[in-house]
Amino acid sequence: MSLTFFLKLYARFAGLMVLVMLLCVALFVGVNAVRSMAWHEHFPDPLMRWLQAEPDLNAPEHWLHAGYDFRFVDINELKLAPLVEERLGYDQVVSLENGVGYRVLAQGGDGKVIQVRFEELYRGVSEATAMIVLRHLDAAMPDDRAVLAKQLGEALAVGIGRVSEPETLPSDEVLEQVLRRGVVFFRDDSGGVGHVLMQLSDGELFRIDMARPFDPWALPVIVLLVMAVGGVLAVVLALALREVDNNLRMVESVVVRIARGEMGARVESGSGTLVSRLAASFNGMAEHIQRLVQVQREMIHAVSHELRTPVARIRFGVQMIENCEDEKRLEKQLEGIDGDIQELDELIDEILTYARLEQGGPVFSLQEGSVTDLVRQVVSEQQLIRPALTIEADIEEGSEQWAMADIEPRYIHRAIQNLVGNAGRYAAGRVRVHCHIDEDNCRVDVEDDGPGIPESDWEKVFTAFARLDDSRTRTSGGYGLGLSIVRRILYWHGGQAFVGRSERLGGARFSLVWPRKKPVDAIV
Repeated sequence: MSLTFFLKLYARFAGLMVLVMLLCVALFVGVNAVRSMAWHEHFPDPLMRWLQAEPDLNAPEHWLHAGYDFRFVDINELKLAPLVEERLGYDQVVSLENGVGYRVLAQGGDGKVIQVRFEELYRGVSEATAMIVLRHLDAAMPDDRAVLAKQLGEALAVGIGRVSEPETLPSDEVLEQVLRRGVVFFRDDSGGVGHVLMQLSDGELFRIDMARPFDPWALPVIVLLVMAVGGVLAVVLALALREVDNNLRMVESVVVRIARGEMGARVESGSGTLVSRLAASFNGMAEHIQRLVQVQREMIHAVSHELRTPVARIRFGVQMIENCEDEKRLEKQLEGIDGDIQELDELIDEILTYARLEQGGPVFSLQEGSVTDLVRQVVSEQQLIRPALTIEADIEEGSEQWAMADIEPRYIHRAIQNLVGNAGRYAAGRVRVHCHIDEDNCRVDVEDDGPGIPESDWEKVFTAFARLDDSRTRTSGGYGLGLSIVRRILYWHGGQAFVGRSERLGGARFSLVWPRKKPVDAIV
């Protein structure tokens, strides 16, 4: 996996996580804002309904006036928002938060509004409810308190029970406070359910269990967040799979087109697609297949043309033998047939070599070998074959220390041999093989003093079965495959073969350049 692809994928994943977090925060804040408003109005509702039913300030609840600013206020004096006034008109309890706590409002009749203020809503409502219960139970007979406690609990939506068993007693600290104050608010634990312990005038203890406080992490909220996260991930996954599916369908359509014979069909791949590497590899494979098909067609055409001449000569020679009575003429015809067979053998060897290199290359077993020794060996062999020419090896000073390189000796020998043999066919009298090797690259230049090659034909000479001068090639030998083989050998070594003009000898100059040390993962 490339670093660029990893960074892009990581950036998308990080962006998705940020998006999910922002969505969760927005849902959490938005939902809890509504839930908090509903809870702050629902929790004090039983207390406000009680006060609506018994609104006289001279009633036993008159103490609320001093402790909680309990009073009746004209609705016009409150300067409420139209929506709040409308809700009060529907007999709803409204809780308004301000800088010092909460102001709870309820319709009181005759255009009046009941108003109660609490610094802390949960504790304030709990203590106010407890004071109402305390005064009613204190005024009742001991035998009637159980029934009255049940009635008060139903009216105020709380649980009221007598504390009589030792295991139901709260901590010693709470008991000490109830002895001093008469009413004590406490919780099960930090932020837990609230309770109020109160002591009647005759010493009897009662406990009030309040409703649960507002919990922002209630189960419905957690379920909603999980569903939101799951939904976002499902949508993103569906979009990602849709993109992958579309890309794969695009590749599939190109495969079908190629199967139908449209060898030029290619996958349009962008750097941002998830299957861009697959598309690039597929296009490379399609290019290779198209080139192989083209090479196969050219080879079939060229081979049929190349084989026709020696086969025709052999057929003609056989016919001549049938009518030949002179022993010398017979021997001459047999030598001609043998030469034609040798030519066919050489042609077949060239074709097989070229096909093997063109269709994926041989299994190269790179090993460390001396390039300079191969150059000297080829020059020595070609000098014996062509004694009329001067073939010299020019090893550049300093190259010997870097002569050992990673090569396939047999194929590098073949490449240099092809170039030297080709130069020998057209040289007037001299061929020079120059070798330059440094720490990174190997270079072999083969120059001759022949007519050279026109610049417009420099690329054409490497095309299989290509001839710049058919008549001259027929007389000088060759099948138009030697230079194609050279280029493919250099390709599989990670290098290049190219042609130019020799400044020293005036003829053609063929050059081979390839890395001296090939990476392990690049070995074919």
